[in-house]
Amino acid sequence: MEFRAIFSEAAKEYGLSLTEKQLAQFCRYETLLLEENAKMNLTAITEPRAVAVKHFIDSLTAWRKDWFTADIRRVIDVGTGAGFPGLPLKIMHPEIELTLLDSLAKRVRFLEKVVAALDLSGVACLHVRGEDAARQELYRERFDAAVSRAVAHLSILAEYTLPFVREGGFVAALKGAKYQEEIQESAAAVPLLGGAPPVIFLEKLPGLDDRRAVLYIRKKSPTPKLYPRAAGTPERKPLGLLPERKKMR
Repeated sequence: MEFRAIFSEAAKEYGLSLTEKQLAQFCRYETLLLEENAKMNLTAITEPRAVAVKHFIDSLTAWRKDWFTADIRRVIDVGTGAGFPGLPLKIMHPEIELTLLDSLAKRVRFLEKVVAALDLSGVACLHVRGEDAARQELYRERFDAAVSRAVAHLSILAEYTLPFVREGGFVAALKGAKYQEEIQESAAAVPLLGGAPPVIFLEKLPGLDDRRAVLYIRKKSPTPKLYPRAAGTPERKPLGLLPERKKMR
C-alpha cells in the first residue's frame, strides 16, 4: 500500500480530516525525509505506517483548540530535528507563524528544503542552540507557544523552552510512558522558570498500545534572567533533580 493510502487511513482512525493539499504535503514530506535519511541520520523510523503514525500523527497530538486559541500565533519548535512536531502542525494549521530551531546545520538545511518543497509560508529555520537563542532579545519571551518532542527530560526541557514564551503563553511537551515521573522530578524547576504545574492530556496513537501524553505548561510569570544557563549546563546540572537521580541518568 502506498504512503498516501496508509497515512489517510491512520489519520481517519485518529479523527483527523485532511484536505487534498495537506495530504499531498505530508506525502511529499515523507518522500523528502526518507531520501535525505539515506544521506544523514534523521530518523530510525522508516517503515511507512510508522512514519505516518509515530512521526506525523504523534506530532499532531500537540494541538488542542482550547489551548491554540486565536491569540496563539507565534510558535517555536525547540530542538525540532527532522521537523517534528512543528512541520506537521504547520501543514494542518497554516495560520501559525512557525520557527524551527535546531543546533545542527545539516538538519536546518534539510528543513529549509522541506519548507520550500511544500511551499510553506511563515516558517523560519533557525540554526542555533536553544540556550543561546533564548538569551537574545529577538527571541526571549517573544513566542505565544513553544512545542517540543523527544528532546529532554522535562526538568531540562522547561529550561530550554519556557524562556522563549511570553506570559500567558504555554509550552506543549510530547512525552512517553514516564511522563508522571518527569512531572514529579521537575516540580521545582517548572515554577522556578515561570511555569504553572503541567496539565496532562493522555494520548493513544492508531495501532499502538504504549502510553503517551502531551503536557501543557502555562507561562504565568517572567523567566528569571539567570535562565537558561550557559549552553550544555541544563543537561549537566538539571534544575530540581536530586543528586542520586542525576547519577542514574
